[in-house]
Amino acid sequence: MMQIAYIKDHQETLPVVAQWLFDQWWDLCPGSTVETFKKHLQENCRDNQVPLTLIALLDGDVVGTASLIEYDMDTRRDLSPWLASVYVIPAQRGKGIGTELVQAIVAKAKEFKIPKLYLFTPDKEHFYQRLGWQTQEHTEYRGHKVVIMCKNP
Repeated sequence: MMQIAYIKDHQETLPVVAQWLFDQWWDLCPGSTVETFKKHLQENCRDNQVPLTLIALLDGDVVGTASLIEYDMDTRRDLSPWLASVYVIPAQRGKGIGTELVQAIVAKAKEFKIPKLYLFTPDKEHFYQRLGWQTQEHTEYRGHKVVIMCKNP
C-alpha cells in the first residue's frame, strides 16, 4: 500500500533520497555532492513550514519524493516558493506516485495559504500541464533549456 509521509518522520531514508536527487540533477547543481543534497533534505525535516520534503512509501520502501522550498533557481529569486525535486524510482513510474506527490505538495501550499507555487523542469512540461500547472516562460538555466511553470494552490 502506498502512503505519502514527511521525510522528517523517516530520516533513515535521507541517504537514499539524497543519492537519487544527486544522480538525477547533479548537472543542474554545479559543485554539489550527495552530502550537499543530504544537508538540504535535513533542512527540510519539518511538516509545518517551508521548506519541507515528502516521500512516497510503498509497502514500507521509499519510492519517491517531492519538496516545497523557498527557491529552486538562484537566477529567479523573485519567484517563491517552489515545488522541487519530484522524483519516483524508475520501477514505479507511470503508476500515479508522482501525481500524488505533486498533489500533496500543492495541498500543503494551500494549507500554508501560499497564493502561487512555481516549478521548473527541463523535460516534464506535459506531465505538469496535465496536473493543472501553467507554463509561465521558457528560459535557459545552467546550460539547460527549461520551462518555468506556476499554479495557484
